[in-house]
Amino acid sequence: MRIHIISPSGAIDPTYIHKAAARLSHHGHQVSIAPHACGQYGRFSGTPEERIADLQQAIDSPNIDAILCSRGGYGLVQIIDKINFSSLKMHPKLFIGFSDITVLHNALGHFSIPSVHGIMCKHITELAEEAAPLRIMLSILNDEQANKYYIKPHSLNRNGLCSGIVRGGNLSVLYGLRHTPFDLPDTDDTILFIEDIAERPYHIDRMMNNLRLSGTLARLKGLIVGQFSDCPDDPLMMKDIAHIIHDHVDKYNYPVCFDFPAGHVEYNLPIWLNRKASMRVDHEGCCLHYDEI
Repeated sequence: MRIHIISPSGAIDPTYIHKAAARLSHHGHQVSIAPHACGQYGRFSGTPEERIADLQQAIDSPNIDAILCSRGGYGLVQIIDKINFSSLKMHPKLFIGFSDITVLHNALGHFSIPSVHGIMCKHITELAEEAAPLRIMLSILNDEQANKYYIKPHSLNRNGLCSGIVRGGNLSVLYGLRHTPFDLPDTDDTILFIEDIAERPYHIDRMMNNLRLSGTLARLKGLIVGQFSDCPDDPLMMKDIAHIIHDHVDKYNYPVCFDFPAGHVEYNLPIWLNRKASMRVDHEGCCLHYDEI
């Protein structure tokens, strides 16, 4: 596969880009690097104009099959409305990344283009060859679709069966996109996936209340709760984050899966977004099964 590495958000140590490129090349892929992917402009990889140019060139080039974002951080929201996605309607490409890349996943969702919430350059560089996140990502890049996941039971899970389009990503980024053209689609076919890092419990509660008050939670087909890593305790909230989320969706009847192994953690399994799947939650855990593309 012809993979192109871009840095549409934060700056990254160029060593990670070059080592990730070498590893992917070792697995038989043709890897190219965007002109400003290794740059730095404050906390960003480049000026807004440079990042727009890199992303637009990657979208429009006929010589690229997959676009790997080098890291998240912050910055995509500054440029997303300047991007022309029209060529993807005829020639979709595989986009890979997470965290701030949620902005891009949501934009692609409005064109019904499947994308992968998954590891980026640092983890591609550092993970052992047999590590599941790397192994599954490599299988996706080899067109061996990762179609089924089995997740262990959790005490807060709610049993049930549903089907819909898996959408979402980083909760804070999703919150920042509310009531913009890049918000979650206002439909009733979403299996929502959420994860986050370093957010206080009351921040999570605020964002969940936004989803509740807007009617988004009521319209879901199902909910997948990923990893909420490095989040400080807050005894004054009297609940941990898992229970805060649980209480916000407790009155609904759709299935809920907690502790899905995806997010800002080393064991970050790639998960397809903007793609139809069925989800079953029962005493054995959660089975997430994607339809064939």
